[in-house]
Amino acid sequence: MSESCGELVGAIEAGGTKFICAVGGRSGRDLLVRQQFATGADPVRLMAQVVRWFGVQQERWGRLAAVGVASFGPLDLQPGSGTWGCITTTPKPGWQCADLAGPLLRGFPGVRLALDTDVNGAALGEQRWGAARGLEDFVYVTVGTGIGGGGMSGGRLLHGLMHPEMGHMLLPGVAGDSFPGVCPFHGRCWEGLCSGPAIAKRAGCAVEELSADDAAWSVTIRCMAQAMMNLTCVLSPRRIVLGGSVRKAGRLGESEFFRRLRLETDELLAGYIGALSLRAGCLEEYLVAPQLGDDAGVCGALALGQDALL
Repeated sequence: MSESCGELVGAIEAGGTKFICAVGGRSGRDLLVRQQFATGADPVRLMAQVVRWFGVQQERWGRLAAVGVASFGPLDLQPGSGTWGCITTTPKPGWQCADLAGPLLRGFPGVRLALDTDVNGAALGEQRWGAARGLEDFVYVTVGTGIGGGGMSGGRLLHGLMHPEMGHMLLPGVAGDSFPGVCPFHGRCWEGLCSGPAIAKRAGCAVEELSADDAAWSVTIRCMAQAMMNLTCVLSPRRIVLGGSVRKAGRLGESEFFRRLRLETDELLAGYIGALSLRAGCLEEYLVAPQLGDDAGVCGALALGQDALL
């Protein structure tokens, strides 16, 4: 062992496109080292790579006391379940019934393992170090390859029958729009209408290449505003943090995307939520980008691991 930093925590942001692995300390968000792996379609091979990488880091930095995993889903998070720590009905090829927890527990006996969704993980990271600091009731949403939502109520991460699947709420959509959606389960759900692949299929080009005046933005932002209204009315969050790649909005730009989304959301709310309509500029503080940016997920995974040691 060339260096020693005391008790360490591993972090894995398990995304549909890439896995980001990192090692940090028992407190704080600083990372000693990080590595990215393509997710691909072979979870057994990928998890073996991940375990090997963490093994090398242990040789360099010291023993891992805990590992936090913030993963795409759906996930089995029920304690005592025979498939706890497994991905379940994901549409991602090759990842149905993939085991995340098993390889880590076998590779690092005695490690404390904390597992939650990528969006709940990112929510925890933003609450501890970012745009939701000081809040016990908020929602974090990521809009990218898919759409997922997590957050807190009363200071506790949202769970229930399973974890929230906000991206699959059905939306009224825009009158005259016949786009069938891309979700293989629900067609025209929020993910089916507004995810990166949905925008690309609707427009015929990647989000990054979409011109600022393309009609696809108008439809997408209107549908996004419908989802913002639903989240506001159902969960009554004190803030909605909107992350993921789509919010960067390519040639349209992130600032213009948020400006238009706030206007559309305000129009749909129609003054009904007094707390959001009585003060000028309130939506600028209510509907915001993540302060941790693209690191919200891996920081959240680190926070999950740190909390496992409390």
